[in-house]
Amino acid sequence: MQALDALLNRVSVPRLTDPAPTAAQREALFGAALRAPDHGHLQPYRFLTVEGPARERMGELLAEAAQMQDGEVTEAAIDKARNGPLRAPLVVVVIAKLQDHVKYPKSEQLLAAGCAAHGILLAAYAQGIGAVWRTGELAYSKHVAKGLGLTEDEQVIAFLYLGTPLKEPRVAEKVELAEFVSAWPAEA
Repeated sequence: MQALDALLNRVSVPRLTDPAPTAAQREALFGAALRAPDHGHLQPYRFLTVEGPARERMGELLAEAAQMQDGEVTEAAIDKARNGPLRAPLVVVVIAKLQDHVKYPKSEQLLAAGCAAHGILLAAYAQGIGAVWRTGELAYSKHVAKGLGLTEDEQVIAFLYLGTPLKEPRVAEKVELAEFVSAWPAEA
């Protein structure tokens, strides 16, 4: 697949099944992630792969975090959290490793980690792997961070669900570029 095709046509694929990406496909996924723009070569990201029975353990961790939320939490919300990781054969947790640096602020490091996550999505699409980026408030839970083994300077920025599409991915809708692009200064 040509790079421009992936950039212009990638779509989220939320309905996934086995098999998970192969070892060779994963090498390409993470290789693409490591090509993210990264001022200072800080590599402000790391990744956890969650598959097999570990998805059930991750689901229990998310269910615990859901129960700890303020206010009324329904049993349906707890079940949704518990079953979330089971929606794909592979979940990649993208973690931003934010470092104090005199020249490169944490905001740029966070953006670099986001670009790494996007690189995985693009590489997945290019290989015919279904993928969707999910977060939700539980991704930012201190309980989830602790359970996943994150340090104080780390934060989850994405749960990437990857697998084989259950059906043909939708066609990317065409967007009117003029709604997003303008010249500066604007002409009167």
